Amino acid sequence: MVIRQLSLVKGEERFVFRYRTGQEATVIDTFASMAADQRCGFDWFDAAVLSYQMGRRLETELDQIAAFSEDHGR
Repeated sequence: MVIRQLSLVKGEERFVFRYRTGQEATVIDTFASMAADQRCGFDWFDAAVLSYQMGRRLETELDQIAAFSEDHGR
């Protein structure tokens, strides 16, 4: 499995999330838990931004797989 990383710098805070492929739903749950915690500097906008970045990465990877399959007659 591949280790992925998402980072967010917000003022003096830095949020770094490392996860294995296939664990995206768990990471999104973590975003939601952190955003719901008012003691945390991570808010719903931050969760949305990182979720969007994760989705774009997955979309790019799927496009690459589809292109590879087309090029190799699969």
